[in-house]
Amino acid sequence: MAKRSAPAALPLRSLAARDDWPDAVDAAAPRTLIEQAYSQLRDDIVEGRLAPGEKLRVEHLRLRYSVGAGTLREALTRLVSDALVETEGQRGFRVSPITAEDLDDLTNLRVQIEIEALRQSIRRGHDGWRAELRHVYENMSAIEQPILPHAVQRWEVLNTQFHEVLLANCGSAWTLRLLRVLNRHSERYRRYAIGLNQGTRDVHAEHHAIFDAALNGNELRAALALEAHIRATPDLLQRSIHNGVSVFTRLLADSTAHPAIALQVGR
Repeated sequence: MAKRSAPAALPLRSLAARDDWPDAVDAAAPRTLIEQAYSQLRDDIVEGRLAPGEKLRVEHLRLRYSVGAGTLREALTRLVSDALVETEGQRGFRVSPITAEDLDDLTNLRVQIEIEALRQSIRRGHDGWRAELRHVYENMSAIEQPILPHAVQRWEVLNTQFHEVLLANCGSAWTLRLLRVLNRHSERYRRYAIGLNQGTRDVHAEHHAIFDAALNGNELRAALALEAHIRATPDLLQRSIHNGVSVFTRLLADSTAHPAIALQVGR
């Protein structure tokens, strides 16, 4: 009996448009009002415009997002599934809180899943993946040292794409979906690191270490570099808490007003 041929692998640029990616390449225009409301609410929670623990009153949010109550409830229910919103029995919805314990748990889970995904991506590496990784890394590097205020948004997109391409070859759509949720939660905490003393951290050097090891197939070195990169911002927040800084109660810095500070806070 003739062997069934294996399905052709999608090019990485096609993979980047799929729905199992994290945020930056998940930016296609929403197809429905529910998706639009969901995206707007999600971004407002992640970026701190809706504060941790804040009561989400449907009657107020209807005016803010210009949608009906039913649409809002459906969007909020989706955010409950993402653990960005909590239900309060019959009393409605509230933005999920953030805590040092949750940050620690989140970071450890990200390290476990993301490092294994990177290892698998390297093991399955092929010329197309390496070419795409180099392409994104070079584009990011061109504006990363230093990052000027006018290039902030472009850098954010390229930074996310760099991390996505690193893992694109892991072979698991479920892993990528789960990491999308985890990365959104990590972004919430990253916002609170803006304005804290970053010391001499060099995000470009961190990216180069990950890129160089992955490109050369060095799993161990790539894994160590990626773990250090993932833990850098959570470690900064935990040190600040230990030193008595009220990290999660202070007002969020405006990252658009302080782009040079914001960009020192890595992924």
